[in-house]
Amino acid sequence: MSVDDTGSGMDPLAADPGEDPLALRLEGLILGAERRYTPFQAARSAGVSMELASRFWRAMGFADIGQAKALTEADVLALRRLAGLVEAGLLSEAMAVQVARSTGQTTARLAEWQIDSFLEGLTEPPEPGMTRTEVTYPLVELLLPELEEFLVYVWRRQLAAATGRVVQAADDEEMVDRRLAVGFADLVGFTRLTRRMEEEELGELVEAFETTAADLVAARGGRLIKTLGDEVLYSADDAGVAAEIAIRLIETMANDETMPELRVGIAFGTVTTRMGDVFGTTVNLASRLTSIAPRDAVLVDSAFAEELIRTGEAPASEAEAAEAAAAAEKEGEEPPTYRFALQPMWQRPVRGLGVVEPWLLTRRDGEPS
Repeated sequence: MSVDDTGSGMDPLAADPGEDPLALRLEGLILGAERRYTPFQAARSAGVSMELASRFWRAMGFADIGQAKALTEADVLALRRLAGLVEAGLLSEAMAVQVARSTGQTTARLAEWQIDSFLEGLTEPPEPGMTRTEVTYPLVELLLPELEEFLVYVWRRQLAAATGRVVQAADDEEMVDRRLAVGFADLVGFTRLTRRMEEEELGELVEAFETTAADLVAARGGRLIKTLGDEVLYSADDAGVAAEIAIRLIETMANDETMPELRVGIAFGTVTTRMGDVFGTTVNLASRLTSIAPRDAVLVDSAFAEELIRTGEAPASEAEAAEAAAAAEKEGEEPPTYRFALQPMWQRPVRGLGVVEPWLLTRRDGEPS
């Protein structure tokens, strides 16, 4: 929880004489401690300046609470740990703030999802007269330790995977600016759907889309960067992996009558990674390709097409593939096999990126889906 030296702005959890005692008990259960400190007292107890404490709390996404007594021993310990990493020279102050911000943003979204989609469905009062809070308390008491252990397990797994990718990077520059395939998948006509569908139906559709996309991306070895309701952004180190994800997304959605049509755009090139997100011209190009892609189709840029050709995943042209097959047959050898086909499209100007040459990506006839 951040601090405002003027006392303006008040956190919803700040002390208030009119607060529900059950809500306070629930907060105490989750935090594992009672409110003891004002922000000034917490900073002093942690041995941290008020200015640095404010930066850390704001980075974690906590609202200003003035000098209300709303902080606990856990808040003091968190400040002490972050400041200790800086004092030990393990992190710069800017990096420590970045750690606080990335952790806060990620866990805030997780907490919102758990409350909206998880607890809400499990806290229907079993008996008339019971409040949602009365049902929630024992449920949280049972779930909290299990969810905490699971969160740490998943985080360690993800950390191990990310560390492995960094260790395998060719050089230090590649750790930050890497060559990746970046893909956007976008539901067609989503804005019109929002006007026609009930909120609950729309929520179910978005959840089904995001779940399907996340499962396909993970199963094929890609990384889901983020979901934006009607759009998902993913990346892959390998162009063939990105292509397979894109086509499987199209195939899966096409087989579901409840889903709108889909379009996908992929680009390949240098990408800057920061706080789990990706930035740069390659990302912008993938987004633009998505916006001009035909329905239920995948458009890729020329760099992505060249990478598929270089790795033997797609022929440079069908004529070349036919020639190679004929030559192999003549020599009594197995003809080369390709997973994907590429069809050049008309060059066109793309706002902010100049003239691009899109390629239509499809699965080659006879290749298993």
